[in-house]
Amino acid sequence: MSRLKSIRIPAYMKNKFFIAAVAFVVWLSSMDRNNFLSQYELQSEVNKLEDQKAFFQQEIDQTRKEQQELLSSPEKLEKFAREKYLMKKDNEDLFIITEKK
Repeated sequence: MSRLKSIRIPAYMKNKFFIAAVAFVVWLSSMDRNNFLSQYELQSEVNKLEDQKAFFQQEIDQTRKEQQELLSSPEKLEKFAREKYLMKKDNEDLFIITEKK
C-alpha cells in the first residue's frame, strides 16, 4: 500500500484573519456592486465630467469677456447687433448674400 503524503498548510493560511481578508478581497473584486471594475468605470466617468466642466468654465469665461467688451463700447455693441442679429437702422436697406453649397 502506498502511503498518502500529508500536505502541509502554512500557519498563516490557517489564521482566521487571513481567511477573512482573502474572502473580503474576493468579494470586493467580483461580487459586490461596488467592485473594482465598477469603481474604475465610475472614476473614468468622473474624470470625463471634470474635463467637460473645465471646458464649459472656459467657455463661460470667454463669454463673460466678450460681454464686458460689448458693454464697454456702443460701437462694439452696434457691430455685434448688426452681424449677429442682422439689425439695421431705419434709413438703411439690408441685403443678405449667401453662398450655395
